[in-house]
Amino acid sequence: MRVADKTLQALATSLNFRQMRQELISSNVANAETPGYKAKRLSFEDALARALNVDGELSMNTNDPKHYDVGGGGFENLEPTIEEEVNGIVSEDGNNVDRDKELALMAENEILYDTTVQLLNKKLALMKYAIQSER
Repeated sequence: MRVADKTLQALATSLNFRQMRQELISSNVANAETPGYKAKRLSFEDALARALNVDGELSMNTNDPKHYDVGGGGFENLEPTIEEEVNGIVSEDGNNVDRDKELALMAENEILYDTTVQLLNKKLALMKYAIQSER
């Protein structure tokens, strides 16, 4: 039985990135009054989907040893992207943080974080059950 399967890796990676996103959103809220500050966004969902590559449709065929494998990737080198928010209203001082939007994104991310924790607990409980039933 493999303990480190794709589901556990994906859930753990998702938890880490959701925590990073929560910290970034908190930073945006904290800098809502800072002149010239631009809100930042962290995205990791596309990279996580490529790492999972469950159905095999995201990988490219590599039929030559000189080809780079740019498809599935894996969890070892998975990196989120952080970009400045380009949409939104920019205030007179150059700040584009919308506090209400940030708080809504924070609440959404918290719900998804809690859901991921629940899924991880279910997965671990299932693995524990499988191990105990093998005895």
